This record gives sequence, C-alpha cells and structure tokens, in this order.
Amino acid sequence: MTPVVPVARMRKPGFTLVELLVAISILAIVAVLGWRGLDGIVRARTALTQQMEVTRGMQLAFAQMQSDCEHIAQRDIVDQRPYLLIGADRFTLVREVFTENQPSRLQVVAYRIVNGTLIRRESQPTRDLVQLDALWQAVSSDADANPAVALQTGVTGMQVATWVNGAWRQGGVDPGANAAGTAESQGQVVQQQIQQQANPNAQAANEPIGMQVALQAQGLQAPMIKSFLLGEP
Repeated sequence: MTPVVPVARMRKPGFTLVELLVAISILAIVAVLGWRGLDGIVRARTALTQQMEVTRGMQLAFAQMQSDCEHIAQRDIVDQRPYLLIGADRFTLVREVFTENQPSRLQVVAYRIVNGTLIRRESQPTRDLVQLDALWQAVSSDADANPAVALQTGVTGMQVATWVNGAWRQGGVDPGANAAGTAESQGQVVQQQIQQQANPNAQAANEPIGMQVALQAQGLQAPMIKSFLLGEP
C-alpha cells in the first residue's frame, strides 16, 4: 500500500507572484533613483567643465591685457595725443612694440565685445606720429581693416576703471589720459593746453597709473575682475 504524502510536503520552494512583483517594484525604484543621481552628477560635471573652460579663456584674455598695459605708451612719447580711451564694453590704447634688432614702435590696440565675443584688434606698428593719428582714428572708430582675434565667447559685458589720484574712476573717457585727444571742441583743447603749460605737474597728477577690467560671462555668477599697472612696474 502506497503511503499518503501530506500536502505541505508536496509544495515546491520558490516565490509567489506577489513577492516577484514587490521585488521588481523595489528594483525599479532603486534604478530610477540611481539614474537620477547619475544624471545629476553628469550634468554637474558638464557645467563644471564649461565653467573651467570659460575661466581659462578669461585668464588668457587678462594675460594679453596685462601685457598690453605693461607696454602702454607714456605721455612723453605721444605728447598731447590720446593713448587710452575707455567706452562702453570697449577700450583702446597705444602700446610700444619692441622687436629684436629694431627700434621701438607704436601700435594701437583695441578690445571690444561684439555679439557676445571679446575681440582684440591691433594696428600696424609705426614710428610716424602722423601715421599714428590715422591709425588711432581708424581703430577707435572700428574702421581698421586688420582682422580681429577672438579671445573669449559668451562675454556679456565689460566694465573698465582707471586708478587716478588714489581712486578708481568708473567708465567713460579718462580725463587725464585723453585730455587733448578726446575734447568735444577746439576751445576745450586750447584751454587744456594753456592749463598744462601753466602747471605741467597737474597733467602728470591726472595721469592714470592703473586699470581694472571686469568681464561678465555666461555661466559665471559674478564677473571676473583683474587689475593692471599701466606701464612697467
């Protein structure tokens, strides 16, 4: 006679359908949370990489500005001609160019923000002051035909200040650096020349000795600021 096996012993080990559904649901939730965390890490890494690239581009642009400011022409070289002009999102200066086995020459350099790109344009170097006047007029009025070099994209603004008489002067045209070159009328030029002849030390006192540039770029919460000495330290 065959023995009777209890029902409890005939059940095979395994998971029920409900248990499988619960496990799959938990795994799905963990997968979603993990994907969100990974996506956040990837996005943060991408944003950080872009910010580092912008910062590096800004530093290179500041390095070029510093080199130009260190070699800016002095008043005794350009006489009463302008050598520093500051405007909205732009500035123009005259710098000395030194080439091996050649005498020093003068060159007009302009920085502009055009369509969100910081560009730098330089004129041909010259030793002729009359030609320098023509180059200054062409570069400062954006009529120069020389190609510009793009230094940094995504730049939304540039503010420039000069250090004069122990204080920063924000924006506009610096009166000390451009007294004769940017006067609004011939009468102002004559009056300034008379004042300079009467008190030559006043002209030197109003000359800027430093410049500060603040660049605002996309992706940066605050502008990057750099200060330069005008002329060799």
